[in-house]
Amino acid sequence: MTTQTNARFLRLALRLDAVATGAVGLLLLIGGTFLAGLLGLPAGLLHGAGAGLVVFAAAVACLGLRRRLSRVGAREVVVVNALWVLASVVVAVTVPMTGLGLAFVLLQAGAVAVFAELQVAGLRRLA
Repeated sequence: MTTQTNARFLRLALRLDAVATGAVGLLLLIGGTFLAGLLGLPAGLLHGAGAGLVVFAAAVACLGLRRRLSRVGAREVVVVNALWVLASVVVAVTVPMTGLGLAFVLLQAGAVAVFAELQVAGLRRLA
């Protein structure tokens, strides 16, 4: 594979992460009050997480859209994603919530873990 093809894989992983993260962030930001009842999580937690996700999604999108990919930036995204997965597991274990809330927290953590793994694979292809 060429370096350009390898870069395309990482770029796609970053862009997909940005789109999914932004969508979940907007959902939590806009619908946090409604979702709080369904998920059994505090609306403030959902709104705060949503705002953070929107900002993170914008940063990841900027990174994925840059003409020249930043390996350091991509590694930082992987680290933040790994920390998000860890934090999600901590929330799932320590914060009381509904069954739907638990499923939501664990499913989004799983999706973030997949994005992190795709990004690690993309970084390996660049090496």
